[in-house]
Amino acid sequence: MPDLDSISILTLWTAIAIYAGAFIAYTFDLARRSSTVKAEERMLVMSDGTVAPAPADGASPYVTDTSAPGEPVKQRFVMARIGTSLMVLGWLFHLTADITRGLAAGRVPWANLYEFAMTGTLLIVLVFLVTLTRIDLRYLGTFIAGLVVVLLGAAASNFYVIVTPLVDPLKSAWLVIHVFVASLSVGILALAFALSVMQLLQSRRERRIAEGVENAGPAFLRTLPGTARLENLAYRFAVVGFIFWTFTLIAGSIWAQDAWGRYWGFDVKETWTFIIWVLYAGYIHARATRGWRGTPSAWLNITGFASVLFNFTVVNVFFKGLHAYSGLS
Repeated sequence: MPDLDSISILTLWTAIAIYAGAFIAYTFDLARRSSTVKAEERMLVMSDGTVAPAPADGASPYVTDTSAPGEPVKQRFVMARIGTSLMVLGWLFHLTADITRGLAAGRVPWANLYEFAMTGTLLIVLVFLVTLTRIDLRYLGTFIAGLVVVLLGAAASNFYVIVTPLVDPLKSAWLVIHVFVASLSVGILALAFALSVMQLLQSRRERRIAEGVENAGPAFLRTLPGTARLENLAYRFAVVGFIFWTFTLIAGSIWAQDAWGRYWGFDVKETWTFIIWVLYAGYIHARATRGWRGTPSAWLNITGFASVLFNFTVVNVFFKGLHAYSGLS
């Protein structure tokens, strides 16, 4: 009979395969949005100059690139529903992998880089799915599913380590609190990142429309909210993620005092955690008080998340320090 860690590995790879299926479904959804919009443009005006009736299988109004930028086209988005269903199924397998790894280790499953990646991506998907119950962000499914497949696949392929006992500094209640909140923060900031990427694409489309360019960009962008809406959503998620990241920074300092007798020692991990905090603090401050919006703010938000990924990959693997708990030799 396979042990719990073997079950964890099996269910994890199953989750990765299902997430890949969700990525494909969401990609087809974007392609379907584009083809539907283009078909409606061809049918918009009849030969006698009258407006054609709406297609029988869709409830979408006719919205051309001369319409208000970012005006959504309402459709049923069947492939998006399939992608979301696959994300839920993948998340259940992912959760099983995380729980069985924790049971095999006899502790919370985020004590090394492999386990942190497993739990962090679990929370990215959870934040995405919970948000879908309030806001329709299925157009981000390609980004979220693709990001999770890449991060989780890389962790499972390159960062796996066998279950080992905790080193002394990790034997603390702060392991449960500090690392979990950091993982949750990453999940929230990932959504902010994806929204800023979409904002840049939509902004380019709106700018090209204003310039009178006929082919302003991918047609699926017509079914998405406008730049202002995407930017506001990205900002809101970034603020929430920043709050959790602030707690992560403070809790880490308290834990450092308990473990090493000092609150701050300019360890490389501590330094990068602070750099990320400064980037997001600058983004939030500039947008809230200086009116620094649009493309510059989107790029700053994207830079912040790139720093998060750098912190939890390159810093953990290639930099030595007191926080070198990747588990890799």
